[in-house]
Amino acid sequence: MRLQRRLLLAACFLLLVTVVLAGVLRRPIGEELFERAAAARIAAAAADAAPVDSLRVYLCGSGSPMPDAARAGPCVGILAGPHRLVIDAGSGGPRKLAAMGFPTGGLEQVFLTHLHSDHIDSLGELVLVDWVGGEGRAAPLPVAGPPGVEDVVAGLNRAYAHDRGYRIAHHGEVIADPAGYGAEARVIPPPPGDAGAVPVYERDELTVSVFLVDHAPVAPAYGYRVTWRDRAAVISGDTVYSDNLVEAARGADLLLHEALSPAMVRALRDALSQEGAANTARIMEDILDYHASPVDAARAAAAAGVQALVLYHLVPPLPGAYLKSAFLGDAPHHFDGPLRVGVDGLRVTLPAGSAAIEFDELL
Repeated sequence: MRLQRRLLLAACFLLLVTVVLAGVLRRPIGEELFERAAAARIAAAAADAAPVDSLRVYLCGSGSPMPDAARAGPCVGILAGPHRLVIDAGSGGPRKLAAMGFPTGGLEQVFLTHLHSDHIDSLGELVLVDWVGGEGRAAPLPVAGPPGVEDVVAGLNRAYAHDRGYRIAHHGEVIADPAGYGAEARVIPPPPGDAGAVPVYERDELTVSVFLVDHAPVAPAYGYRVTWRDRAAVISGDTVYSDNLVEAARGADLLLHEALSPAMVRALRDALSQEGAANTARIMEDILDYHASPVDAARAAAAAGVQALVLYHLVPPLPGAYLKSAFLGDAPHHFDGPLRVGVDGLRVTLPAGSAAIEFDELL
């Protein structure tokens, strides 16, 4: 009995010592862990910044205007060899892009699919980070998009004018070069509606082509095809099923296509109506006719002969993975290649000279 008591007392003493030591050492342990994590994160970002012989697509925003804690607004980063592009800058997208290890600074151009607020509401943040982050800028960041982009860019530059002065005063002109402040609009004229993809940006082995999609009453609304060497990725923007998109995406390795579940949105509409939220219920009704369903996206991917399909700009939010099957519905019956419901942090790598398609979730 005495032995048991001694063992119990010894165990209690050891536990007390452990608790005390944990409290005393918590700060130095935390500091050490942070320093190691920071070094590893920065090293990983530097490795991603090095040019690779592949076309990499970073899904930094797979959500929509509907509140979704897991998803930022529409945002896609592109690394094509040494070239760095971003397509759309939805709310929170630039921060997700940085968290994925996408290199800060050094963007060549931003492309906008259309001027709905959820595709441009973090554009100011993206432009700011590219100005003073990473390599910095000596000229404004080009932002290309449909007619009206010049108004968006002018307003953005004016809205950030005070911030510009503060940052130059704080960091100095070496870091915040006044000549590199802000954005420069580049209007992409609407291509013919049945022309498929028309090249609008070419650098070495990189070609970005634009095509019209149907997002009426928003017009013009664009999708983009990005080709690096022998690999191609297509970003739909917001659209219903579009024959022109099918033509533009023909033979691509990857199609990022927006998707809305009609059944789920109707369920939201009905629940909102029952609760007396008539305005929001009407919005749920309105959005049904200018977005593609997962089945529509799958049909487009099959018709275009693409190799892989990722759904993004998801409506409504999906709070758990168990809802993915319900969201997809019959889509898997219409497309037999890799089909994914997009998540923020998804990176798709298309190595040049290969048919490989590599998926990684970085967040």
